[in-house]
Amino acid sequence: MPGEPGQTWIHGIALLFWLVAAAIVFIPFARDTSAWDAVRMHVPGEQGNWWHVLVGAPFFIAYPMVWLRLRLLFANQGPTPTGRRAIWSIAGLSVVGTIAVETPFLLHLAGTGEWQRLWILGAGLGIILTSAIILFLRGNQLSQTQACIAVLETAYLANAALCLIVYSDAPGSIASRLGWVIAMAIVWPITAELVWLLGLACLKTALPKVQAA
Repeated sequence: MPGEPGQTWIHGIALLFWLVAAAIVFIPFARDTSAWDAVRMHVPGEQGNWWHVLVGAPFFIAYPMVWLRLRLLFANQGPTPTGRRAIWSIAGLSVVGTIAVETPFLLHLAGTGEWQRLWILGAGLGIILTSAIILFLRGNQLSQTQACIAVLETAYLANAALCLIVYSDAPGSIASRLGWVIAMAIVWPITAELVWLLGLACLKTALPKVQAA
């Protein structure tokens, strides 16, 4: 099953998607600005600020995920205890950053329309809250490796969903927002695996009860 050592083909396919995600970091996402540009505040018009840093940084989660997939694919091993702590720390910091990014939308300070605001809050905070609740209540039903994958995917998707909505109508040519186009394609398989893992955690809890009945 996803997230377990020995599932070579699953980790191989997942690795391809995450290698693409790693490349997106350096591809323009909107207005000829990439996540790498955002974290360095190299934003057109010298308008870079903390908001851009916080939305750019979570895209780098692709790199610890690539490391994890390579380890599972070629060493047939999950992360070490130190690696797990690092993964949870990275995911936790990313989630805190995404919540900070969502705050202007929550307080009606972002200048977006009401429907866009609700989509942004529902996508970003919705992913975080749903995953947090399930992992807190049912996370012990997953292996440590599966839990690491789930938290990294949660942190990545919460920020990616926010950015995809915010920059959905960004002006410019396809080349100036190619990262957005590619991200829109890869978030779906990543989401599918996260849904599978969270559903698996719930299902493992429910099965003994069904069998007992």
